[in-house]
Amino acid sequence: MDTALTRLVGVRHPVVQTGMGWVAGPRLVSATANAGALGILASATMPPARLREAVREVRSRTDAPFGVNLRADAADARERVRVIVEEGVRVASFALAPSRELIAELKDSGVVVIPSVGARRHAEKVAAWGADAVVVQGGEGGGHTGEVATTVLLPQVVDAVDIPVVAAGGFHDGRGLVAALAFGAAGVAMGTRFLLTSDSTVPDAVKARYLAATVKDVTVTRAVDGLPHRMLRTEFVSALEASGRARALVRALRHAAGFRRFSGLTWRDMVRDGLALRHGKDLAWSQVLLAANTPMLLRSAMVDGRTDLGVMAAGQVAGVIDDLPSCAELVERIMREADEVRRRLGEA
Repeated sequence: MDTALTRLVGVRHPVVQTGMGWVAGPRLVSATANAGALGILASATMPPARLREAVREVRSRTDAPFGVNLRADAADARERVRVIVEEGVRVASFALAPSRELIAELKDSGVVVIPSVGARRHAEKVAAWGADAVVVQGGEGGGHTGEVATTVLLPQVVDAVDIPVVAAGGFHDGRGLVAALAFGAAGVAMGTRFLLTSDSTVPDAVKARYLAATVKDVTVTRAVDGLPHRMLRTEFVSALEASGRARALVRALRHAAGFRRFSGLTWRDMVRDGLALRHGKDLAWSQVLLAANTPMLLRSAMVDGRTDLGVMAAGQVAGVIDDLPSCAELVERIMREADEVRRRLGEA
């Protein structure tokens, strides 16, 4: 299927696997790329040296284009950009809008820049700064999310910018792809659907919790880091919501220390990242500290398999997914379904 997205990044199918922390590692990314979609490697949860190793591992598994997801406000963002450029990565995606200077630096090196946004004004801003495309996530999406549904947000952004728009939040099959194209998108991005594949390294027991979930088991909470965060409702999440502020802050300090050891960041770097997180947001300092909870609580579930001690970010589509295909099977099925839907519409 030929769209502005496939032409821009050089993939066969207008489908993107998002850069999920602790989930989108070399195995999942390379499997996605070999299936003809765009795999995005998550870098925020790995030190720069490990990022370089991971990029090379993906390269050893596939000749297809892939991308790396970055935190634009991270203290070592430019070091990570240098890795992307030196290793010849095709796409840089961002969970937060990168600066005009960072976009220019990447584009000058031939890297395609695709930020993710959750509001029309943010899409307009990065488009004006030179972004090549934009991923627009509606409120149905997993992880940090907004309040506007994809079906309302997507057409607003399509009408507002003249770069390719990729739709995210609520997509898992070929029908959704056709719907996104009808809205004017150039493709779809999916996280939860790729997490629930046989190529995902998420422990089987965690995948089983996702598969058992209904749409009512997916909730939005501020208990993890003070920001709206969509995840599976579990006993642990309920306990986080019931715990007092003092206990939450003590836990956040402990998790911050753990993430510092794992990531190699200094306390100064972590404070700087906290300041960047607070910039432009009405966050109390206690909420900035709570942000340290996010990577370690996700790691507990997605790496260690401890659903009793971790959280499981999830889009609402988790409640309608009931199988674990390979990435190749998933992408082939999505494209087959999309072709069937378009054929039926043509006959109507």
